[in-house]
Amino acid sequence: MDARGYQQYKQQSINSMTQGELLLMLYDELVKRSTLASIALDKQDWPLFESALDRCTDIVNYLDETLDRQYPISHDLGRMYDYFTYELSRIKTGRNKKELDRLRPMLAEMRDAFRTAEKTSSGQERQV
Repeated sequence: MDARGYQQYKQQSINSMTQGELLLMLYDELVKRSTLASIALDKQDWPLFESALDRCTDIVNYLDETLDRQYPISHDLGRMYDYFTYELSRIKTGRNKKELDRLRPMLAEMRDAFRTAEKTSSGQERQV
């Protein structure tokens, strides 16, 4: 399969996803990149470590920017995203494995919470 066809397939797949599925895809990538950063830190692969954390920060910033501020929970999520951004910058600057290992489960818990909410939401839509 040529690269152009694959890119078109990926784009079409993304365009057909629901907002919940896109959100989960972002959280999956966030958890994946934080795991990659941890592995790179163990190997002392500093360029990979920094790029993985930069991507994590980009994702968290995007999640924060796309919050619909009309809902009260958005304020709480915004504060959580601010915390994640702060911690990611601290981890990157200090190359701190302990803090990264503390943050990674929090990111996974957020992903899992959104996954549960998406399942609940899609289940309710089917009943209507």
